[in-house]
Amino acid sequence: MAQKDQLKWDKKYMDNAGLLMPRKPSPLLQKYMTHAPTNKALDVACGTGRNTLFLADNGFEVDALDISAVALQELSQHMKKVTDISKIHTQLIDLEQYEPPISHYGLILQSNFLVRSLISKLSEALVKNGILIIDTYMIHEENEKSPSNPDFYLHPNELKGFFGDKYEILEYKEYWNGCEETRHMRKQAIIVEKLS
Repeated sequence: MAQKDQLKWDKKYMDNAGLLMPRKPSPLLQKYMTHAPTNKALDVACGTGRNTLFLADNGFEVDALDISAVALQELSQHMKKVTDISKIHTQLIDLEQYEPPISHYGLILQSNFLVRSLISKLSEALVKNGILIIDTYMIHEENEKSPSNPDFYLHPNELKGFFGDKYEILEYKEYWNGCEETRHMRKQAIIVEKLS
């Protein structure tokens, strides 16, 4: 595991109490989770689990992955409020090295995180008619925070280029984040369905 990245994220969570506060699940997840053909879900870079907990409470069995032990510890505390905690499987992992199982998940969510090389692996991890939701930051001159590493920010229309004819784009948008986030930032989101 990339210890430097783990330490960076653990420190970020410890230094910013707001990141540990309960937050609402992704509106895109709420809109598209019913399209999933199975109840097996993957939450990539799950953080403290706002989407993981929502999925578990809605009948999904969720693999929740993150590089921060602090975030996963907080998720463990929140899991006590879930009806069936056996539905959540957390894993401390370096996502740059992650190899998801092929044709395994009905729903995959990647929010506020970007490793481009992972996107094709996630699409292959979907079962037929599985749903992939990616929603993260993009480069924009009006962003209130400059990227510490520009590689972690998408370019305009970039997400559309990751999916060929084996996938149908159900929704694509570029938008300003809502009031639940502390800084005014431009985001890009795509929802695709695996056709075969």
